[in-house]
Amino acid sequence: MKRREPLNLAHVLEDRRPLTLAGPAVAPIPPVARDQRLHTRFDKAFLVVIGSELYGDSFAIARNISAGGILVEMTYAPPLGTVVTVHFQHARDDDQLDEIVARAEVKHHHYLNFTGGNDAASARAIGMRFIEFLDPGERIAPGRIH
Repeated sequence: MKRREPLNLAHVLEDRRPLTLAGPAVAPIPPVARDQRLHTRFDKAFLVVIGSELYGDSFAIARNISAGGILVEMTYAPPLGTVVTVHFQHARDDDQLDEIVARAEVKHHHYLNFTGGNDAASARAIGMRFIEFLDPGERIAPGRIH
């Protein structure tokens, strides 16, 4: 867990004015907005392949990735607690494929309903926590992707 810096309250002891029922005549100190996240987020949308023994492999849109986890827009929502593989793939100019494979646990389901003009639409997103990173080994057979 990330430790917070202790607040500097030295000015409280130096303020020797008498208190009134309304409190001291000093303007309140505005709260400091702090990011409570443990990991820095990389807010970029890109294509990933989500693999599951039960549900097969499918394409998804990855958003808001960090060292601790990822938010993925998918057409289905695997049950909470499901462990899936996330395949980050990049094709190079020389027809080689760079790939990073991570195992992740489904921690959250997000259902978004919105309108664009007169049409209603919805999206489904899954928050996942990374468990481990694997050696990519072999590529996914195109017949397994749906």
